Amino acid sequence: MRVIKIALNGFRNYEWETADFAPGTNVISGQNAQGKTNLLEAVYMLSLGKSFRTRFDRELVGFGYSSAEILAQIESHGREQTVKISLAPGQSKKITVNGVKKTASELAGTINTVLFSPEDLNLIKEGAAIRRKLMDNAISQIRPKYAEILSQFNRLYEHKSRILKDWREKPSLLDTLDDFSDGMCRASAQLIRYRASFAARLNEAAEPIHRDFSGNNEKLEIKYQTVSTVTDPTAPAKEIYYELCEHQESHKRAELESGQCLSGAHKDDLEININQKSARSFASQGQTRTAALSIKLAEREIFLAEMGEYPILLLDDVLSELDIKRQEFVLNRIGGGQTLITCCEDEGISSRTGGKVLFVEKGKIR
Repeated sequence: MRVIKIALNGFRNYEWETADFAPGTNVISGQNAQGKTNLLEAVYMLSLGKSFRTRFDRELVGFGYSSAEILAQIESHGREQTVKISLAPGQSKKITVNGVKKTASELAGTINTVLFSPEDLNLIKEGAAIRRKLMDNAISQIRPKYAEILSQFNRLYEHKSRILKDWREKPSLLDTLDDFSDGMCRASAQLIRYRASFAARLNEAAEPIHRDFSGNNEKLEIKYQTVSTVTDPTAPAKEIYYELCEHQESHKRAELESGQCLSGAHKDDLEININQKSARSFASQGQTRTAALSIKLAEREIFLAEMGEYPILLLDDVLSELDIKRQEFVLNRIGGGQTLITCCEDEGISSRTGGKVLFVEKGKIR
């Protein structure tokens, strides 16, 4: 699974540039604010149809351009395909694979990526949103139906949030509140089953990686957390739905008083423990980074097991945040698939990986 060639037109700071990638390691070198991460962002969009940096497609269109385009030749599941993504402010995003129109959720699975950015080093210590994002982005690529359900859930959540915020000024909004609550319970039941299954696989894959990383001194454990009334998150969706309805009903008054959605899959989290202690509360910075690295490398192994080939690994300036020991652990584990590494140093990384080097300066690639 790899990107053979990509062309960018009006995307971020790229006027018109092309890049050819090696099937193994590719080092994308350059000073800050030259366009290295923009190139990774374009590759990431080939897998999920969205950016990892912004929710708004209009921000992807370069200053002074009326539209932007990503055109890529990829190899996936033993065949070459052409993916095209067209963006224009005020218009819906257009995606085609081999000339056939696709939605973003339908694009998922065409090619897979695992992104590791400096933000992911905070995977352990930050709030639950970053861990839900990890689950959502991974599962959407493995199970395209999940992306559709997640999109539906997000729309229901936004509508219900507006009702809870504005009902005092417009009481008639409450007429539809129960319908949106019920819809969120139904969508949440399905999301929870997917997430619970993925969390179990992540725990299984990350534990041996982390054990190796820590020299057999630490045991990593990942547990899925959802609303308190759900007794078995792997149960049939119908059973989970009824338990969610119970939770929703018990929180209805609190939602009206607070103006916030207090029940649903948007409250989910991953509990991460090291040696049976909460990593978020007790782990050192070194331990949290080791755990975060283990989780991202485990995500890559899950894709391999699911798809039969490694996903494209995107390392966005993350090596500079790691000490030599952790750098070497990552670099020794990235063989077997295509990897794109952005960094400010080129000689050191390229000599240690034997990778192809691309230089980026002011939106130009050479």
